[in-house]
Amino acid sequence: MNTSQKNNPLHGKTLESILHFLVEKFGWEELGNIIRINCFIDNPSIQSSLKFLRKTEWARKKVEDLYRYVQSNTKE
Repeated sequence: MNTSQKNNPLHGKTLESILHFLVEKFGWEELGNIIRINCFIDNPSIQSSLKFLRKTEWARKKVEDLYRYVQSNTKE
């Protein structure tokens, strides 16, 4: 077992599953307010957002950082 991934909330998560989680939690409008990128604001969809996020590292990092923040502040 790779112990370096033990506490990594992104381990085993796809960008698509992270995006679905955030859209379900916040909705497109709120997600667009939190992370100001057009793919969340103007006619948003999972597919168009994934296409943009996969080729834009700074935007993907913001999405991943928000996911980490939400996961670390959610009590299970």
